[in-house]
Amino acid sequence: MPPYEAIRKAREKNLDLVEISPTAQPPVCRIMDYGKYLYQQEKKEREAKKHQKTITVKEVKFRINVDDHDYETKKNHVLRFLDEGDKVKATIFFRGREMTRTGLGRQILERLIKDVEPMSIVEFRPRQEGNTLHAILAPKKSDKEREKERQKAEKAEKAAAQSTSSQSPPPAQVAKPAS
Repeated sequence: MPPYEAIRKAREKNLDLVEISPTAQPPVCRIMDYGKYLYQQEKKEREAKKHQKTITVKEVKFRINVDDHDYETKKNHVLRFLDEGDKVKATIFFRGREMTRTGLGRQILERLIKDVEPMSIVEFRPRQEGNTLHAILAPKKSDKEREKERQKAEKAEKAAAQSTSSQSPPPAQVAKPAS
């Protein structure tokens, strides 16, 4: 159909004539409401963004003279971040004379990697850049796998609770303070 006839038909219907494939012979056009089409495309993009998981990198800083309790606390933070699906950057800063003891820092990061091995994959082995030594850890399982595990654990807890409640009378209700 000639272009002027297609434009006339589009105007009769109060719609737009949109060129779909200009490189085809003859060019392909469609009569549509272009504003509505753009709105629907934007809506699809927004919906796709809602379902995206943004990967955040959490940082945990260590010192070469870190105490065992402090190390355990920071290790627990790393485990929590990995469980939430975030990547973790473990960093050790060296100040002044500490630069001569980079081996100690490497030992701390290797110990951390070994301790969180069941929960993580090492993305970058410990490497030094200037006065910092850092390693990047990523969670081993995807969000879906973690969610399935949580649901299985909840079902197991409910089943255990039901089996114990059917055997003995329910315990007295005690008000707990909100935390």
